Amino acid sequence: MTYRDIKTVGVVGTGLIGASWAAFFLACGFRVVATDPAPGAHERLREFIGKAWPALNRLGVAQGATPAEPIFVASLGDCVAQADFVQESGPERADIKRDTYLEMDARAAPDVILASSTSGFRPSQLQAGCRHPGRILVGHPFNPPHIVPLVEIVGSAATDPGALERAESFYKSLGKVTIRVRRELTGHVSNRLQAALWREAYHLVATGVVSAAEVDAAIAHGPGLRWALMGPMLLGELGGGAGGMQHFLDHIGPLSERIWAELGQTELTADVKKTLVESTHAEMAPLDTAAMLQERDRLLVDLINAKAQAKNLP
Repeated sequence: MTYRDIKTVGVVGTGLIGASWAAFFLACGFRVVATDPAPGAHERLREFIGKAWPALNRLGVAQGATPAEPIFVASLGDCVAQADFVQESGPERADIKRDTYLEMDARAAPDVILASSTSGFRPSQLQAGCRHPGRILVGHPFNPPHIVPLVEIVGSAATDPGALERAESFYKSLGKVTIRVRRELTGHVSNRLQAALWREAYHLVATGVVSAAEVDAAIAHGPGLRWALMGPMLLGELGGGAGGMQHFLDHIGPLSERIWAELGQTELTADVKKTLVESTHAEMAPLDTAAMLQERDRLLVDLINAKAQAKNLP
């Protein structure tokens, strides 16, 4: 099977990430078979798809079509048995992942890729005990995956290189931007980069240097604007002027090393969590969460569409 032969996508787990994937795959014209054991999951999935459809239309994915109805089945085995590709987005619990992959591996056709949205598990952990470990990999999206294009593709030593190629070709054919993570790491790549920022952000709030709102302002109205356009390596090249990255490293490098030496090492104790939660709640108090999410999605679509028109950005 090639990625072009994929007609039915199995969506396992229809929480926040799984529902977003289901909406995206439906908008791309696939038959979607979904399953989730949680009470009311089917209705919540239908509701999510309806809310997601305007953004998918504006991205040009749905192209004005009426939302298709996902096929919702009670059985995990029934779901994956019908699928040509599986996107699993279940709970981040080792016992649930283990049971899920053992059953999916037993019920899905041997050439069907089983891709996980997991943020924290390594492919080798998902493959343990499976008869067909070569088709199991990580296809880690970013929230919300029906809008944000990045997918991190991760395999283990046991993953078939052909499966990695097929998965990457499949995601790319749908307009996703992929990176191939060449070694298993906890949290893959982008979450590790985020975690490095969170560590210092939490330290600054926990030690009273700034509030949660001020940390957010420091990113959202400063470097975050540039990060939405290009990553730290290209920004370093541009920041070095005519001398490029070499001049940037020579000029900023000593300051960076002094900052690294002073970065905080924050442990999420009960007191630290309390400080972070209270400061964040103070920032959220005057805001309407539902309206904020709508605004977020609208601006994300605007930004993605604008970047698509750019000729000289990566």
